[in-house]
Amino acid sequence: CLVRQAEMAVKQLEEWNTGVGFEKWQKCFDCGQEFHGVVKFALGWACWKTYVGRREMDSNRANAMELLGFALHWNGKSEAALRVFEAVLAWSLKYNRADEETIIGSKCNIAGCLTELGRQDEALALTRSIYDRGVVVRGASHERTIACGVNLALSMLDVERWDDARTFLRKVLPVAGRSLGANHNQTLRLGQNLAAALNNNPEFTRDDLLEAENIAQDVLQRRRRVFGPTYPRTRYGELALSRIRKQLLEH
Repeated sequence: CLVRQAEMAVKQLEEWNTGVGFEKWQKCFDCGQEFHGVVKFALGWACWKTYVGRREMDSNRANAMELLGFALHWNGKSEAALRVFEAVLAWSLKYNRADEETIIGSKCNIAGCLTELGRQDEALALTRSIYDRGVVVRGASHERTIACGVNLALSMLDVERWDDARTFLRKVLPVAGRSLGANHNQTLRLGQNLAAALNNNPEFTRDDLLEAENIAQDVLQRRRRVFGPTYPRTRYGELALSRIRKQLLEH
């Protein structure tokens, strides 16, 4: 049972300071993939029910709240996820103000929900400040800074700042490749976003489309190999590549 395994992993870390701890709630250690879809949703609620009875200041209670937020957001319940992430941020400001990295992460989650809810201008302003602060606190090559860069690029695309997005992504993508590797999820997301910046710009050229096709094809091949054909972003990548190839036929 995934729930029992996760509970035991956290208990082992709390009592003996060994093992993977809370990560067991988030990913399968047999295949290395993060849980997603209905499994992630079910585990998010199970995790919250497991730790909600603890004292408000307990860090694993806050971790469980955040995990529930991810589960809600991943399954299209962004309004509920936003309220959860705002509560996580409030907890951090009350009990963990010195940990700026955690606070940045909470703001990043909030920005993602704002984007999903169509509040793009708010999301862009917040994601830009988050990324800039992340570079100062963590460095540009840190995984969480790169994740915030993914969100900033998405916010730029949402408000159709194609040139800004393309310039930013050309700067960040090589950093992610060196730091995280070409097959890492965040690196692949950056590549997908660069392809989108190239082919969604109304002023694209044929060279832009050819570059977008090469990037999208590479991203899709890596996602199929690393995450499998049923992974949600693999399916999205298939649709994106199909759209780019249709544009090439028309231009």
